[in-house]
Amino acid sequence: MIEFFKEPNINWMGKAKYFYSLSAILLLAGWFSIWHKHGLFYSIDFKGGTNVDVIFAQPPNIDHLRTSLASQGLGNSEIQSISSGISAAGAREVLIFVEQSSQGDQAQEESKTKVLTALNNAFGVASSGKPDFNSATPTSLAKVLTLRDPLLLSASAGNRYEDLARAILAYRDKDANGVLSNFDDLKNASGVTPAVISTLKDSFSLAPFGVRNVEIVGPKVGAELRQQAVYVTLYALAGMLVYIAFRFEWVFGAAAVLAVFHDVLITLGFFSLLHFEISLTVIAALLTLVGYSMNDTIVIFDRIRENNRLLRKMPFADVVNKSINQTLSRTILTSGLTFLTVLVLFLMGGQVLRAFSFALVVGIVVGTYSSFGIAAPLIVWWHRMRGQDAAAGTGAAAGNKTRNGEAAAGRLATAGRR
Repeated sequence: MIEFFKEPNINWMGKAKYFYSLSAILLLAGWFSIWHKHGLFYSIDFKGGTNVDVIFAQPPNIDHLRTSLASQGLGNSEIQSISSGISAAGAREVLIFVEQSSQGDQAQEESKTKVLTALNNAFGVASSGKPDFNSATPTSLAKVLTLRDPLLLSASAGNRYEDLARAILAYRDKDANGVLSNFDDLKNASGVTPAVISTLKDSFSLAPFGVRNVEIVGPKVGAELRQQAVYVTLYALAGMLVYIAFRFEWVFGAAAVLAVFHDVLITLGFFSLLHFEISLTVIAALLTLVGYSMNDTIVIFDRIRENNRLLRKMPFADVVNKSINQTLSRTILTSGLTFLTVLVLFLMGGQVLRAFSFALVVGIVVGTYSSFGIAAPLIVWWHRMRGQDAAAGTGAAAGNKTRNGEAAAGRLATAGRR
């Protein structure tokens, strides 16, 4: 195993008060932010509503778009720019979220219609009665081509127009970056003839944006998902408590679960401070960091248990310090490499993975820190409360046993002389 440090001798338990202070500051800052913002920022998965994914030919004016949404009674809509890089400046894709308090398909369809109307008004799209090509799907496009039959295939068309529709939309999505500005550009697409272009001009209009996806989640379903996410996390913590209590002692299990609970609370606080949304993928990341933090804690606890048997004359706090120092190289190696991996994912993974990777970045740092900064000091504190911090054969309890033994030996010697 690679050793980053040669026999380190760091007094970790002597710095426990600083670890507790740091954790208290992070917890207070994060949860004050949650209180000030009236809760966490949930995604459509948990809030319920209509989420419209729109891509534009040019970076849109967000303020102008927000004003247009307000004119449709959607002033509380959330607009999030999506970019493939670190900065959202110049992003051509946005997510428009409309929270839906009422239930029913009709109410949700009305929200979708209002968003599309606001987009048309904001970008001067005239109502021509023709469907928008940039929002067309393979099925709708193939239906129009089959009906108009620009290739004069008649009954022998077969699947030709389905294949042609997929080729045209592949050109739109890849070569035209999701939004076609001119039908004549399709001449470079596979299988497209002038007759096909003429048919498309007659059958479709071209908006300066395209709707990539529309998600609709009812508020009742969102509330149920939020409740289930809390239950899943609590079940995971309870299972780990039982395992560690069985594998070590119950106090070890309690300390490990408190440390992991501490990790989750701090991570949620960072989500509120930096306004990242909580989605189902973030819940998956939180469960991942729960397991990761617990694994690191168990490695240290296992070394504490081994050293506590071997070093009976050493005070328990020193045993814990020695155990952490012995596993320090392993902690840096595993946590450091994992951190670099998720950091690259956060910086270069794009907006879709941004919240997921952010949870892992924060969770790995906080989870590694809590293993030696929170879980281990809790064990030492418990032993001190029980009067078990002194080494075997030393301390008040040991002194009492020695004095009692000497007194008993004296009584036996006196009886023998008699």
